[in-house]
Amino acid sequence: MRWLLPIGPAAVAVLRLILPYDTTDDTATMLQKAQEHPDAMNWVIWLGFAGMLTLAPAVIWIARHIRDQAPKTTTAAAVLLVPAYVSLGLLVAQDAAALDGHTITHPALETAAWIFVAGHVIGTVLLGIAMWHAGLPKWAAAATAISQPLHLVAAVIIVSHGLDFVAWGLNAVAFAVVARNFGPDKASREGNTLFGRAAGLSRSA
Repeated sequence: MRWLLPIGPAAVAVLRLILPYDTTDDTATMLQKAQEHPDAMNWVIWLGFAGMLTLAPAVIWIARHIRDQAPKTTTAAAVLLVPAYVSLGLLVAQDAAALDGHTITHPALETAAWIFVAGHVIGTVLLGIAMWHAGLPKWAAAATAISQPLHLVAAVIIVSHGLDFVAWGLNAVAFAVVARNFGPDKASREGNTLFGRAAGLSRSA
């Protein structure tokens, strides 16, 4: 299970790089670009589906392993991230509809979009903070914390698909580091030397 952790953010990193439209495009422009690049859109849908299947389980797995060291921050991160990544399914459905020249106008889609945007940006910052307090490598915790604010900047402020790829790539690399730190060569939970060092940290972080 642990080596599935980076799959979701890595899939979304590639998705954001090859996405044929910009997040800031209006609906008509998005539909036009989707129709002009069907092969790219097909990959976008499959990559989004991969992210939908793996991101929420990854967050739950990480939360289970760091909650004792940073219970409050970890809980807040999970409460935001799990609904956000579950909501990703409707956004993938919207891309699938766009490939066929259609759009979804149901209010549930707009609700899902807001839950996803707010939840995954704020939640990932909190997850990075929790990782820091839990004693994971600080550069990986920092990479997690900055990855989604950087994604937000790349997606809606300067509109750079390359920078967006880097942002989600940071998330993927950080999750890979988490997977490595909980490998079979490590003692689990409180016996882990990593968490032995972290045992003195505040449990209310």
